[in-house]
Amino acid sequence: MKKKILAGMMIAWLMGFLIESTVNATVILYDQNFENPATFVNDGGDVNIYNSVNALYGNQPSGFTFAQDFTVETLLVTGNQAFGHGYSDPSGTGGNYVLGMLSTRQNDLLGLSYNIGSNKFLNVCMDISSIDLSVFSGPFVSLGVVPTFEYTLYDNPIGATGLGTGTILDMLQVSGTASARDVFDWTNVLLPLDATGNTNGNVTLRIDLLSGDYAAMDNFRIAASDTSGDLGGNPVPEPATMLLFGTGIAGLAGTKLRRKKK
Repeated sequence: MKKKILAGMMIAWLMGFLIESTVNATVILYDQNFENPATFVNDGGDVNIYNSVNALYGNQPSGFTFAQDFTVETLLVTGNQAFGHGYSDPSGTGGNYVLGMLSTRQNDLLGLSYNIGSNKFLNVCMDISSIDLSVFSGPFVSLGVVPTFEYTLYDNPIGATGLGTGTILDMLQVSGTASARDVFDWTNVLLPLDATGNTNGNVTLRIDLLSGDYAAMDNFRIAASDTSGDLGGNPVPEPATMLLFGTGIAGLAGTKLRRKKK
């Protein structure tokens, strides 16, 4: 009898652990390489400056919207107009399209709002690079400067789409490298933003180019997790799968006990 009780307790604990692990699993909130703009228009110099980020990438995924201040352009990496010959992307990291942001003359900002549930971190990964515009008052980038981005996580109790106001939960800064005005030199950055203290799971991420004059961003991956830096690379089985797995263990344990009793 004691063995049966002990086995039952162990099975209950294991099933509870597995279900809890599933509930608290890392959730991918946003995965975007900006390769499918809705209505890209080359406004000259391989940049679409008049269409907002939402016009090109809103509703990807369904229901998602950005907030932006000033332009936040979309650049055509594989065009032939920038600086008279087009951009160069030796690593191929940028694909066809990337986002561009200005820090001088006007302060471009980008906001992304999510609900992270009870998770402790909003983990943000992306590629950043110095780059420049040859049109629309460009070039902007001074020789040898490096782009420095600031990522600020705001509490957003009403769940509104915006650039973030009120309580700051966390803030991190990262820098890229200096490059020629027409050449992308990408740096991959990973930012584990601590969301502890948020009101109800709703948060807003504000992205700001602090310095570097002009720079690009691409390949966003944003995840909510209890683990710092976890981007959800390892899939977690569905609860139903876990339940079947636990049931299988229970069956095996019961069979073993019956054999010992015989």
